[in-house]
Amino acid sequence: MNKQLKSTTMLLGLSLTGLSLACSIDGKDGFLPENDFYIPVDEKNVTGLTEAQFNAAIDKVEAIYAPIVANMGAKLVIARRWTDGTVNANASQNGKTWNVNMYGGLARHQTVTEDGMSLVVCHEIGHHIGGAPRKGGGGWWNRVGAASWASNEGQSDYFATLKCLRKAFLNEDNVAIARRMNPPREVIDACSRVTQNQIQDTAICIRTSMAGKSVANLFSALSRTPETKFNTPDQAVVGKTDDNHPKAQCRLDTYFQGSLCDAALNEDVSPTDEAKGTCHPSLGHRIGVRPLCWFKPSR
Repeated sequence: MNKQLKSTTMLLGLSLTGLSLACSIDGKDGFLPENDFYIPVDEKNVTGLTEAQFNAAIDKVEAIYAPIVANMGAKLVIARRWTDGTVNANASQNGKTWNVNMYGGLARHQTVTEDGMSLVVCHEIGHHIGGAPRKGGGGWWNRVGAASWASNEGQSDYFATLKCLRKAFLNEDNVAIARRMNPPREVIDACSRVTQNQIQDTAICIRTSMAGKSVANLFSALSRTPETKFNTPDQAVVGKTDDNHPKAQCRLDTYFQGSLCDAALNEDVSPTDEAKGTCHPSLGHRIGVRPLCWFKPSR
């Protein structure tokens, strides 16, 4: 069997088994790029989340999205791997079972807040239902179907604050919670403008933005890069949409813009239409759009 035919056969075999991965099943690659960080459950002087906080962060997202996934004809299974020290999270599909793996090592990192942990759950669910653009971006690979189910990394980030966290926080005392966060003035001002000073909406915007800052701090810490800031957006412009993990500042920009988008919360995103349910330049939006450091609008 020649090399080309063998590669084609392997890809078709993966598609036909029904098992498709958004990232590696061992958790080394997922929400974060592959890394060797490991924080065991018995690590001393850990200042991250408790097991109760870890579970609570997952609970609030799972309660909303398990029924939504069920209505789509699948089952959402979130594995709570508290004792696993892996500093990551990942998603996979096995037929109609849609998996999310959450690892305790991630929760134990000092940068991760409870809201930040909920954002990570939202990101992983976003791989399943976060809409276009999807990994593969079309072409032969996407037609084979090996990875076409998964929204790409930037889109999963965007979905996390655009839809998922907003739903998860909707009925909580967001004003009181946001006040305790001591958010930067630029976040308060930006959120106030887009929500027209509707106090609850402003507070949710602040809260989702600060959840993004929590995990952006994690990215910076693990990659040993400068701290990200809301007022120093990534100036890079991609020539085509990048499916891979954006840099830390670009990811914070994505979370912030998802928080600022005024698209209706009940308007779903689409697996094929990158504009539906989002803020998009083709719809006249200038605020809340996906950053050009990873996203190239198709129209």
